[in-house]
Amino acid sequence: MTGFNELNRAPLTLFYCDHHSFPLPEGHKFPVSKYRLLREELASDSRFFLQPSRLVERDEIVRIHDSAYADAFLSGTLDPQLMRRIGFPWSPELVMRTRASAGGTLLATEMAMARGFSGSLAGGTHHASRSEGSGFCVFNDIAIAIARAKAHYSLERFAVIDLDVHQGDGTAAIFLDDPSVFTLSIHGSRNFPFRKRRSVLDIELADGTTDEPYLQALEQALSQAWSFRPQLVMFQAGVDALATDRLGRLALTREGLARRDQIVLQQAHARDIPLVATIGGGYSNPISETVAAHAQTFRTAATIYCAGG
Repeated sequence: MTGFNELNRAPLTLFYCDHHSFPLPEGHKFPVSKYRLLREELASDSRFFLQPSRLVERDEIVRIHDSAYADAFLSGTLDPQLMRRIGFPWSPELVMRTRASAGGTLLATEMAMARGFSGSLAGGTHHASRSEGSGFCVFNDIAIAIARAKAHYSLERFAVIDLDVHQGDGTAAIFLDDPSVFTLSIHGSRNFPFRKRRSVLDIELADGTTDEPYLQALEQALSQAWSFRPQLVMFQAGVDALATDRLGRLALTREGLARRDQIVLQQAHARDIPLVATIGGGYSNPISETVAAHAQTFRTAATIYCAGG
């Protein structure tokens, strides 16, 4: 892949899906408001062009997911126990939102292949495996995007750089026997999911890990990822490693997260590897801490991918 640098004068295109709202019970811990707040935070920044996502189609979903599972969720007939594992009550609005979240990652992948970088203001649903969802994840947008990229581009090697505080167990399981995908997950050792799956490279961190040991682990892990020579990178940029996160158990500062993002994005950019960023998790209280950290990821990208950014 060459020639991205000469395109770096236009705004970065990002895709959103918060216009598809879905009902949740009062007091539910999923921070649904962060998606709208993030879009509003970035809307006034001229370095970004915000576009609504499209709805992923069934044939794109079943490239990755078991058709019986996909059809049961789409039609509202999924076993209630499996819906409880996902963590959301089923609704037609949830179906639309789920399809839009994955569709945004697909559009971001297309844009990244043309421009070098794009992102979704949602996505990163890395707990979904082939035949079930989990942890607020229904369909695995990262895996769906890789499957579509295989079908539409002459790519042979992919890397998933998953820096959410929770292991990307669904992604690891989906690509366990796929030698074309390098799965990297850096996560808390004692956090959800409590039954981990095997990524190509798992880095488990102790509770309370701070910026410097985290960044040292990241640098070492990335050297292995780049040795795989990926032609497309899917960056799960969860911000739940923040010390303020209610579910995270690590102790990164916002400055540490900025350095994390800068390392990943600069190293991919230097290698001319197209990169797709999805936002993953973030559960700080107040939610403004999470929104600021997510926005920081894309602003860091703008400093790298936009000339004069």
